[in-house]
Amino acid sequence: MNLSEINHSLVRIACYIAVLIVLCVFEILRPYREPSLSRVKRWMDNLGITLVNNILLNLALVPLVSASLAYAGKARSGLFYIFEFHFLLKLLLTVIIMDFLLYIWHLLNHVVPFFWRFHRVHHSDLNMDVSTATRFHFGELAISALIKASLILFLGIDLVGLLAFDVLVLATAQFQHSSLRVSEGFERWYWLLFVPPSMHRIHHSVIIRERDSNYGTILSIWDRILGTMIKNVDQNKIRIGVGAYPDFIRLRFLSLLLMPATRKIK
Repeated sequence: MNLSEINHSLVRIACYIAVLIVLCVFEILRPYREPSLSRVKRWMDNLGITLVNNILLNLALVPLVSASLAYAGKARSGLFYIFEFHFLLKLLLTVIIMDFLLYIWHLLNHVVPFFWRFHRVHHSDLNMDVSTATRFHFGELAISALIKASLILFLGIDLVGLLAFDVLVLATAQFQHSSLRVSEGFERWYWLLFVPPSMHRIHHSVIIRERDSNYGTILSIWDRILGTMIKNVDQNKIRIGVGAYPDFIRLRFLSLLLMPATRKIK
């Protein structure tokens, strides 16, 4: 692993830990909703999955993404090398394009049964807080990494652009999953372009019609433009989770790892 890979990994890890600690403190001081389950047990499962995923990704797929970055830079391949852009414009376009494609990928995780087998691990959390943001099955993340490597080659994304996107996705995902009470005025303003916790809380509803909406991660405009946004939902009545998985005992660490191999469920 070369220096650029180490720096990339360290920045992402540092960002994740810093935002996790800050939001955890605010969730305790100013919670949106008191947890209905043991926070310690849930965090053991969620952070345990996060740790395993990071180990496996760094061993198996980070080298692939890094090789794609190196090749794109050396061969000057991809749209950003064909059409010359100013550095800042290229950075902005990288974030916007990658966020839109992440929106499409998120939608596909809900409508394609094979992808949903993995994605339901994320949605099966019965409470939603900052730890939910990285509760994903490795299978979903592995497919995502392969797609990311392909996009790096197609677009000609460089390390700075990828790092900016990754950090923004990580931080915004942690914020939108947090059980943090924020003012209605702030959320109304923030919702114009970005994804506040109330918007993503609807996406984690057990009601399928509500779950199949609000797919945005950084920007909310994709949901607004493409008609997948739902706003008028009573936040106090939202029940988090997947209806077929109401029992926390069956949603522990090992069960989550095996969930994609179990029966099809919506």
